Amino acid sequence: MNLPSPATAPIAFLRALFDVAVARAQPREVMAAFLPPPPKGRTLVVGAGKASGAMAEALDALWPEAAPISGLVATRYGYVPPGLRAKPGRIEVVETAHPVPDAAGERVAQRMLELTRGLTADDLVIGLISGGGSALLPMPAAGLTLADKQRINRELLMSGATIGDMNCVRKHLSAIKGGRLAAACAPAQVLTLLISDVPGDDPATIASGPTVPDPTTCLDALAIMARYGIGIPAAARAGLESGALETPKPGDIAFARNRVELIATPQDMLQAVAGACARTGIAAHILADDMEGESRDIALAHAAIARQVARHGQPFSKPCVLLSGGETTVTVAKGATPGKGGRGTEFLLALAMALQGEPGVWALAGDTDGIDGSEDNAGAWITPDTLLRAAAAGLKPRAILDGHDAYSLFAATGDLLVPGPTYTNVNDFRAMLVV
Repeated sequence: MNLPSPATAPIAFLRALFDVAVARAQPREVMAAFLPPPPKGRTLVVGAGKASGAMAEALDALWPEAAPISGLVATRYGYVPPGLRAKPGRIEVVETAHPVPDAAGERVAQRMLELTRGLTADDLVIGLISGGGSALLPMPAAGLTLADKQRINRELLMSGATIGDMNCVRKHLSAIKGGRLAAACAPAQVLTLLISDVPGDDPATIASGPTVPDPTTCLDALAIMARYGIGIPAAARAGLESGALETPKPGDIAFARNRVELIATPQDMLQAVAGACARTGIAAHILADDMEGESRDIALAHAAIARQVARHGQPFSKPCVLLSGGETTVTVAKGATPGKGGRGTEFLLALAMALQGEPGVWALAGDTDGIDGSEDNAGAWITPDTLLRAAAAGLKPRAILDGHDAYSLFAATGDLLVPGPTYTNVNDFRAMLVV
Protein backbone atom coordinates (compact mmCIF):
# COMPACT_ATOMS: atom_id res chain seq x y z
CA MET A 1 0.00 0.00 0.00
CA ASN A 2 1.07 3.59 -0.57
CA LEU A 3 1.64 5.33 2.74
CA PRO A 4 0.88 9.02 3.38
CA SER A 5 3.87 11.32 3.71
CA PRO A 6 5.31 11.27 7.25
CA ALA A 7 6.48 14.84 6.77
CA THR A 8 3.13 16.37 5.75
CA ALA A 9 0.61 13.93 7.27
CA PRO A 10 2.27 12.31 10.31
CA ILE A 11 -0.92 11.02 11.94
CA ALA A 12 -2.28 9.60 8.68
CA PHE A 13 1.11 7.95 8.19
CA LEU A 14 1.02 6.34 11.64
CA ARG A 15 -2.59 5.27 11.15
CA ALA A 16 -1.59 3.57 7.90
CA LEU A 17 1.19 1.73 9.73
CA PHE A 18 -1.41 0.31 12.12
CA ASP A 19 -3.34 -0.97 9.11
CA VAL A 20 -0.19 -2.66 7.78
CA ALA A 21 0.34 -4.30 11.16
CA VAL A 22 -3.19 -5.69 11.23
CA ALA A 23 -3.06 -6.86 7.63
CA ARG A 24 0.09 -8.91 8.26
CA ALA A 25 -1.70 -10.88 10.96
CA GLN A 26 -4.84 -11.74 9.01
CA PRO A 27 -5.35 -15.53 8.94
CA ARG A 28 -6.21 -15.59 5.24
CA GLU A 29 -2.78 -14.13 4.47
CA VAL A 30 -0.70 -16.58 6.46
CA MET A 31 -2.47 -19.91 6.97
CA ALA A 32 -2.14 -21.82 3.69
CA ALA A 33 1.53 -22.79 4.10
CA PHE A 34 0.83 -24.61 7.37
CA LEU A 35 -2.05 -26.87 6.36
CA PRO A 36 -1.56 -30.66 5.97
CA PRO A 37 -3.41 -32.84 3.47
CA PRO A 38 -6.77 -34.20 4.63
CA PRO A 39 -6.49 -37.29 6.84
CA LYS A 40 -7.83 -40.78 6.27
CA GLY A 41 -10.50 -40.20 8.90
CA ARG A 42 -12.35 -37.14 10.23
CA THR A 43 -11.11 -33.56 10.41
CA LEU A 44 -12.36 -31.83 13.56
CA VAL A 45 -11.71 -28.14 14.21
CA VAL A 46 -11.66 -26.67 17.72
CA GLY A 47 -10.34 -23.42 19.11
CA ALA A 48 -10.86 -20.08 20.74
CA GLY A 49 -9.61 -16.50 20.49
CA LYS A 50 -10.29 -13.08 19.06
CA ALA A 51 -8.82 -14.21 15.73
CA SER A 52 -10.38 -17.66 15.76
CA GLY A 53 -13.50 -16.69 13.81
CA ALA A 54 -11.33 -15.35 10.98
CA MET A 55 -9.09 -18.41 11.30
CA ALA A 56 -12.12 -20.66 10.86
CA GLU A 57 -13.24 -18.67 7.82
CA ALA A 58 -9.78 -18.94 6.25
CA LEU A 59 -9.45 -22.66 6.99
CA ASP A 60 -12.88 -23.40 5.53
CA ALA A 61 -11.95 -21.55 2.33
CA LEU A 62 -8.56 -23.28 2.03
CA TRP A 63 -9.67 -26.82 2.90
CA PRO A 64 -10.62 -28.95 -0.14
CA GLU A 65 -14.36 -28.84 -0.83
CA ALA A 66 -14.48 -32.62 -1.25
CA ALA A 67 -12.79 -33.24 2.12
CA PRO A 68 -15.18 -33.25 5.10
CA ILE A 69 -14.41 -30.78 7.86
CA SER A 70 -16.47 -29.64 10.84
CA GLY A 71 -16.01 -28.26 14.30
CA LEU A 72 -16.59 -25.49 16.79
CA VAL A 73 -14.62 -22.39 17.78
CA ALA A 74 -15.32 -19.51 20.15
CA THR A 75 -14.60 -15.86 19.44
CA ARG A 76 -15.42 -12.56 21.08
CA TYR A 77 -18.83 -10.93 20.68
CA GLY A 78 -18.70 -8.90 17.48
CA TYR A 79 -15.65 -10.77 16.12
CA VAL A 80 -17.35 -13.03 13.58
CA PRO A 81 -16.12 -11.74 10.19
CA PRO A 82 -18.90 -10.14 8.11
CA GLY A 83 -18.62 -12.70 5.31
CA LEU A 84 -18.92 -15.59 7.74
CA ARG A 85 -21.84 -13.96 9.52
CA ALA A 86 -23.66 -13.58 6.20
CA LYS A 87 -22.86 -17.12 5.07
CA PRO A 88 -21.81 -19.55 7.83
CA GLY A 89 -19.24 -22.13 6.81
CA ARG A 90 -18.58 -25.74 7.71
CA ILE A 91 -17.03 -24.77 11.07
CA GLU A 92 -19.43 -23.38 13.67
CA VAL A 93 -18.32 -20.08 15.23
CA VAL A 94 -19.92 -19.04 18.53
CA GLU A 95 -19.52 -15.66 20.26
CA THR A 96 -18.72 -15.47 23.97
CA ALA A 97 -17.48 -12.85 26.43
CA HIS A 98 -14.08 -11.23 26.86
CA PRO A 99 -12.25 -10.24 29.06
CA VAL A 100 -14.55 -11.66 31.78
CA PRO A 101 -16.03 -15.06 30.81
CA ASP A 102 -19.76 -15.78 30.63
CA ALA A 103 -22.17 -18.72 30.61
CA ALA A 104 -22.15 -18.87 26.80
CA GLY A 105 -18.41 -19.54 26.89
CA GLU A 106 -18.90 -22.28 29.47
CA ARG A 107 -21.50 -23.98 27.26
CA VAL A 108 -19.20 -23.82 24.22
CA ALA A 109 -16.33 -25.35 26.20
CA GLN A 110 -18.53 -28.24 27.29
CA ARG A 111 -19.73 -28.83 23.73
CA MET A 112 -16.15 -28.71 22.44
CA LEU A 113 -15.00 -31.44 24.79
CA GLU A 114 -17.99 -33.57 23.80
CA LEU A 115 -16.99 -33.28 20.13
CA THR A 116 -13.64 -34.92 20.88
CA ARG A 117 -15.24 -38.17 22.06
CA GLY A 118 -14.60 -41.18 19.85
CA LEU A 119 -11.66 -39.76 17.88
CA THR A 120 -9.30 -42.34 16.39
CA ALA A 121 -5.72 -42.46 15.19
CA ASP A 122 -6.99 -41.86 11.64
CA ASP A 123 -8.52 -38.50 12.60
CA LEU A 124 -7.04 -35.01 12.53
CA VAL A 125 -7.86 -32.23 14.98
CA ILE A 126 -6.94 -28.68 13.96
CA GLY A 127 -6.77 -26.22 16.84
CA LEU A 128 -7.31 -22.57 15.91
CA ILE A 129 -5.90 -20.71 18.90
CA SER A 130 -5.37 -16.99 19.37
CA GLY A 131 -5.22 -14.43 22.14
CA GLY A 132 -8.34 -14.00 24.23
CA GLY A 133 -9.09 -17.71 24.27
CA SER A 134 -8.64 -17.94 28.03
CA ALA A 135 -11.74 -15.87 28.72
CA LEU A 136 -13.69 -17.08 25.70
CA LEU A 137 -13.46 -20.76 26.64
CA PRO A 138 -14.14 -21.03 30.39
CA MET A 139 -14.70 -24.43 31.97
CA PRO A 140 -14.21 -24.33 35.74
CA ALA A 141 -12.21 -27.14 37.29
CA ALA A 142 -13.97 -29.55 39.66
CA GLY A 143 -15.33 -27.76 42.72
CA LEU A 144 -15.27 -24.29 41.12
CA THR A 145 -18.06 -22.25 39.59
CA LEU A 146 -18.22 -19.80 36.74
CA ALA A 147 -18.74 -17.05 39.32
CA ASP A 148 -15.43 -18.08 40.95
CA LYS A 149 -13.67 -17.84 37.59
CA GLN A 150 -15.24 -14.47 36.83
CA ARG A 151 -14.18 -12.97 40.14
CA ILE A 152 -10.62 -14.29 39.88
CA ASN A 153 -10.39 -13.06 36.29
CA ARG A 154 -11.47 -9.53 37.27
CA GLU A 155 -8.95 -9.40 40.10
CA LEU A 156 -6.14 -10.66 37.87
CA LEU A 157 -6.95 -8.07 35.21
CA MET A 158 -6.61 -5.21 37.71
CA SER A 159 -3.62 -6.64 39.58
CA GLY A 160 -0.90 -5.73 37.08
CA ALA A 161 -0.02 -9.40 36.63
CA THR A 162 1.78 -10.37 33.42
CA ILE A 163 -0.10 -12.42 30.85
CA GLY A 164 2.10 -15.39 31.71
CA ASP A 165 1.17 -15.20 35.38
CA MET A 166 -2.53 -14.73 34.64
CA ASN A 167 -2.63 -17.67 32.30
CA CYS A 168 -0.76 -19.93 34.72
CA VAL A 169 -3.61 -19.42 37.18
CA ARG A 170 -6.28 -19.78 34.51
CA LYS A 171 -4.81 -23.09 33.30
CA HIS A 172 -4.82 -24.66 36.72
CA LEU A 173 -8.39 -23.61 37.47
CA SER A 174 -9.71 -24.93 34.14
CA ALA A 175 -10.98 -28.29 32.94
CA ILE A 176 -10.12 -27.57 29.29
CA LYS A 177 -7.03 -25.33 29.14
CA GLY A 178 -3.40 -26.14 29.95
CA GLY A 179 -3.28 -28.99 27.42
CA ARG A 180 -6.46 -30.70 28.59
CA LEU A 181 -8.31 -30.16 25.30
CA ALA A 182 -5.50 -31.87 23.34
CA ALA A 183 -5.35 -34.71 25.84
CA ALA A 184 -9.05 -35.31 25.23
CA CYS A 185 -8.34 -35.62 21.48
CA ALA A 186 -5.86 -38.52 21.79
CA PRO A 187 -5.13 -40.73 19.88
CA ALA A 188 -5.96 -38.39 16.99
CA GLN A 189 -3.27 -36.24 15.40
CA VAL A 190 -3.51 -32.63 16.66
CA LEU A 191 -2.25 -29.65 14.66
CA THR A 192 -2.35 -26.35 16.56
CA LEU A 193 -2.25 -23.17 14.49
CA LEU A 194 -1.40 -20.19 16.67
CA ILE A 195 -1.65 -16.43 16.30
CA SER A 196 0.50 -15.12 19.12
CA ASP A 197 -0.48 -12.23 21.36
CA VAL A 198 2.04 -12.90 24.13
CA PRO A 199 5.61 -11.69 24.71
CA GLY A 200 7.97 -14.49 23.73
CA ASP A 201 5.33 -16.35 21.67
CA ASP A 202 5.14 -19.23 24.16
CA PRO A 203 2.47 -21.64 22.83
CA ALA A 204 1.67 -22.73 26.40
CA THR A 205 0.73 -19.13 27.29
CA ILE A 206 -1.32 -18.16 24.22
CA ALA A 207 -4.99 -18.51 25.25
CA SER A 208 -3.72 -20.57 28.22
CA GLY A 209 -2.56 -23.32 25.88
CA PRO A 210 -5.62 -25.61 25.57
CA THR A 211 -3.89 -27.85 23.03
CA VAL A 212 -0.26 -27.81 24.23
CA PRO A 213 1.47 -29.23 27.34
CA ASP A 214 1.88 -26.94 30.33
CA PRO A 215 5.29 -26.58 32.04
CA THR A 216 3.89 -24.55 34.97
CA THR A 217 2.66 -26.16 38.19
CA CYS A 218 -0.03 -25.94 40.83
CA LEU A 219 2.54 -24.45 43.19
CA ASP A 220 3.32 -21.75 40.62
CA ALA A 221 -0.37 -20.86 40.46
CA LEU A 222 -0.63 -20.70 44.25
CA ALA A 223 2.42 -18.43 44.46
CA ILE A 224 1.05 -16.08 41.80
CA MET A 225 -2.31 -15.74 43.53
CA ALA A 226 -0.56 -15.03 46.82
CA ARG A 227 1.74 -12.46 45.19
CA TYR A 228 -1.15 -10.45 43.78
CA GLY A 229 -3.50 -10.95 46.71
CA ILE A 230 -6.07 -12.96 44.75
CA GLY A 231 -8.60 -14.72 46.97
CA ILE A 232 -8.60 -18.49 46.45
CA PRO A 233 -11.83 -20.52 46.91
CA ALA A 234 -11.43 -23.42 49.34
CA ALA A 235 -11.92 -26.03 46.61
CA ALA A 236 -9.29 -24.40 44.41
CA ARG A 237 -6.79 -24.15 47.25
CA ALA A 238 -7.30 -27.80 48.14
CA GLY A 239 -6.91 -28.89 44.52
CA LEU A 240 -3.79 -26.79 43.98
CA GLU A 241 -2.13 -27.84 47.24
CA SER A 242 -2.83 -31.53 46.64
CA GLY A 243 -1.87 -31.44 42.98
CA ALA A 244 -5.32 -32.66 41.94
CA LEU A 245 -5.58 -29.68 39.54
CA GLU A 246 -2.22 -30.33 37.88
CA THR A 247 -2.06 -29.92 34.10
CA PRO A 248 -0.61 -32.37 31.51
CA LYS A 249 3.13 -31.84 31.17
CA PRO A 250 5.67 -31.91 28.30
CA GLY A 251 6.53 -35.51 27.50
CA ASP A 252 3.05 -36.79 28.25
CA ILE A 253 2.08 -39.55 25.81
CA ALA A 254 -1.11 -37.63 25.03
CA PHE A 255 0.99 -35.13 23.01
CA ALA A 256 2.95 -37.71 21.00
CA ARG A 257 1.15 -36.87 17.75
CA ASN A 258 0.84 -33.12 18.23
CA ARG A 259 2.34 -30.41 16.04
CA VAL A 260 2.36 -26.67 16.82
CA GLU A 261 2.77 -23.88 14.26
CA LEU A 262 2.99 -20.14 14.90
CA ILE A 263 1.37 -18.56 11.84
CA ALA A 264 1.49 -14.90 12.95
CA THR A 265 3.50 -13.19 15.69
CA PRO A 266 4.23 -9.68 16.95
CA GLN A 267 7.67 -9.83 15.35
CA ASP A 268 6.13 -10.71 11.97
CA MET A 269 3.84 -7.72 12.35
CA LEU A 270 6.64 -5.31 13.25
CA GLN A 271 8.85 -6.54 10.39
CA ALA A 272 6.00 -5.98 7.93
CA VAL A 273 5.61 -2.41 9.19
CA ALA A 274 9.35 -1.78 9.03
CA GLY A 275 9.34 -3.02 5.43
CA ALA A 276 6.48 -0.68 4.53
CA CYS A 277 8.41 2.23 6.03
CA ALA A 278 11.53 1.30 4.05
CA ARG A 279 9.56 1.30 0.82
CA THR A 280 8.41 4.83 1.66
CA GLY A 281 12.03 5.90 2.18
CA ILE A 282 12.00 6.26 5.97
CA ALA A 283 14.04 4.10 8.32
CA ALA A 284 12.20 2.05 10.94
CA HIS A 285 13.81 0.51 14.02
CA ILE A 286 12.25 -2.29 16.06
CA LEU A 287 12.98 -1.70 19.74
CA ALA A 288 11.44 -5.00 20.89
CA ASP A 289 8.52 -7.29 20.12
CA ASP A 290 8.02 -8.47 23.71
CA MET A 291 7.90 -5.43 26.02
CA GLU A 292 6.20 -5.99 29.37
CA GLY A 293 5.72 -3.78 32.42
CA GLU A 294 3.54 -0.94 33.60
CA SER A 295 2.29 1.14 30.66
CA ARG A 296 3.47 4.41 32.20
CA ASP A 297 6.95 2.98 32.90
CA ILE A 298 7.30 1.70 29.34
CA ALA A 299 6.21 5.16 28.18
CA LEU A 300 9.06 6.82 30.10
CA ALA A 301 11.59 4.58 28.36
CA HIS A 302 10.08 5.29 24.94
CA ALA A 303 10.08 9.02 25.62
CA ALA A 304 13.76 8.99 26.57
CA ILE A 305 14.69 7.22 23.33
CA ALA A 306 12.57 9.58 21.22
CA ARG A 307 14.14 12.65 22.86
CA GLN A 308 17.65 11.30 22.25
CA VAL A 309 16.84 10.77 18.59
CA ALA A 310 15.13 14.16 18.23
CA ARG A 311 17.86 16.16 20.00
CA HIS A 312 21.07 14.28 19.27
CA GLY A 313 20.45 11.87 16.39
CA GLN A 314 21.30 8.93 18.65
CA PRO A 315 21.04 5.97 18.54
CA PHE A 316 19.21 6.57 15.25
CA SER A 317 19.19 9.44 12.76
CA LYS A 318 15.94 11.23 12.08
CA PRO A 319 13.59 11.05 10.34
CA CYS A 320 12.77 7.59 11.58
CA VAL A 321 10.07 5.41 13.07
CA LEU A 322 10.53 3.56 16.36
CA LEU A 323 8.43 0.40 16.69
CA SER A 324 7.61 -1.90 19.58
CA GLY A 325 5.20 -4.66 20.54
CA GLY A 326 4.42 -6.83 23.53
CA GLU A 327 1.87 -6.47 26.28
CA THR A 328 2.08 -3.80 28.95
CA THR A 329 -0.06 -3.77 32.08
CA VAL A 330 -2.08 -1.30 34.13
CA THR A 331 -2.30 -1.86 37.89
CA VAL A 332 -5.45 -0.57 39.57
CA ALA A 333 -5.31 -0.23 43.34
CA LYS A 334 -7.57 -2.62 45.22
CA GLY A 335 -10.91 -1.02 45.90
CA ALA A 336 -10.34 1.75 43.37
CA THR A 337 -12.83 2.40 40.59
CA PRO A 338 -10.90 2.56 37.32
CA GLY A 339 -11.81 5.12 34.70
CA LYS A 340 -12.21 4.47 31.01
CA GLY A 341 -8.97 3.41 29.46
CA GLY A 342 -6.63 0.64 28.51
CA ARG A 343 -2.94 -0.06 28.41
CA GLY A 344 -2.44 1.67 25.03
CA THR A 345 -4.13 4.92 25.97
CA GLU A 346 -2.41 4.93 29.37
CA PHE A 347 0.93 4.46 27.61
CA LEU A 348 0.22 7.39 25.28
CA LEU A 349 -0.90 9.79 27.98
CA ALA A 350 2.19 8.99 30.05
CA LEU A 351 4.30 9.38 26.89
CA ALA A 352 2.83 12.80 26.12
CA MET A 353 3.49 13.93 29.69
CA ALA A 354 7.08 12.70 29.52
CA LEU A 355 7.73 14.32 26.14
CA GLN A 356 6.23 17.67 27.21
CA GLY A 357 5.55 18.73 23.65
CA GLU A 358 8.92 17.66 22.22
CA PRO A 359 8.94 19.10 18.67
CA GLY A 360 8.83 16.62 15.82
CA VAL A 361 7.58 13.59 17.80
CA TRP A 362 4.26 11.91 17.04
CA ALA A 363 3.12 8.51 18.33
CA LEU A 364 0.34 5.97 17.95
CA ALA A 365 -0.44 2.96 20.11
CA GLY A 366 -3.16 0.42 19.52
CA ASP A 367 -4.12 -3.13 20.30
CA THR A 368 -4.17 -5.06 17.04
CA ASP A 369 -7.44 -6.77 18.02
CA GLY A 370 -9.21 -3.41 17.77
CA ILE A 371 -10.03 -3.03 21.48
CA ASP A 372 -7.81 -1.37 24.11
CA GLY A 373 -9.32 -2.40 27.41
CA SER A 374 -13.11 -2.33 27.57
CA GLU A 375 -14.09 0.66 25.43
CA ASP A 376 -14.63 0.97 21.66
CA ASN A 377 -11.13 2.10 20.71
CA ALA A 378 -7.98 0.20 19.76
CA GLY A 379 -5.85 3.01 21.15
CA ALA A 380 -5.08 6.62 20.29
CA TRP A 381 -2.33 8.94 19.05
CA ILE A 382 -0.43 11.94 20.35
CA THR A 383 1.02 15.03 18.68
CA PRO A 384 3.49 17.67 19.91
CA ASP A 385 0.51 19.78 20.99
CA THR A 386 -1.53 17.08 22.75
CA LEU A 387 -1.02 18.57 26.21
CA LEU A 388 -1.82 22.08 24.98
CA ARG A 389 -5.07 20.90 23.44
CA ALA A 390 -5.96 18.99 26.59
CA ALA A 391 -5.33 22.08 28.71
CA ALA A 392 -7.48 24.18 26.38
CA ALA A 393 -10.29 21.67 26.97
CA GLY A 394 -9.92 22.11 30.73
CA LEU A 395 -8.44 18.65 31.26
CA LYS A 396 -5.87 17.73 33.91
CA PRO A 397 -3.61 15.02 32.46
CA ARG A 398 -1.97 14.02 35.77
CA ALA A 399 -5.27 13.44 37.52
CA ILE A 400 -6.60 11.59 34.49
CA LEU A 401 -3.52 9.35 34.34
CA ASP A 402 -3.74 8.59 38.05
CA GLY A 403 -7.40 7.68 37.60
CA HIS A 404 -6.60 5.37 34.66
CA ASP A 405 -9.02 7.41 32.54
CA ALA A 406 -6.92 8.17 29.45
CA TYR A 407 -9.77 7.23 27.11
CA SER A 408 -11.72 10.26 28.32
CA LEU A 409 -8.85 12.63 27.55
CA PHE A 410 -8.30 11.33 24.03
CA ALA A 411 -12.04 11.30 23.37
CA ALA A 412 -12.13 14.98 24.30
CA THR A 413 -9.17 15.85 22.06
CA GLY A 414 -10.48 13.78 19.15
CA ASP A 415 -7.44 11.52 19.07
CA LEU A 416 -8.95 8.06 19.58
CA LEU A 417 -8.07 5.21 17.22
CA VAL A 418 -11.35 3.38 16.52
CA PRO A 419 -10.95 0.82 13.70
CA GLY A 420 -13.61 -1.61 14.99
CA PRO A 421 -12.96 -5.36 15.24
CA THR A 422 -9.91 -6.42 13.25
CA TYR A 423 -10.51 -10.19 13.48
CA THR A 424 -6.93 -10.86 14.51
CA ASN A 425 -4.71 -10.28 17.55
CA VAL A 426 -0.92 -9.95 17.77
CA ASN A 427 -1.19 -7.63 20.75
CA ASP A 428 0.18 -4.12 21.27
CA PHE A 429 1.45 -2.03 18.37
CA ARG A 430 3.38 1.14 19.15
CA ALA A 431 4.96 3.50 16.64
CA MET A 432 6.77 6.79 17.28
CA LEU A 433 7.63 9.06 14.37
CA VAL A 434 10.57 11.42 14.89
CA VAL A 435 11.13 14.03 12.17
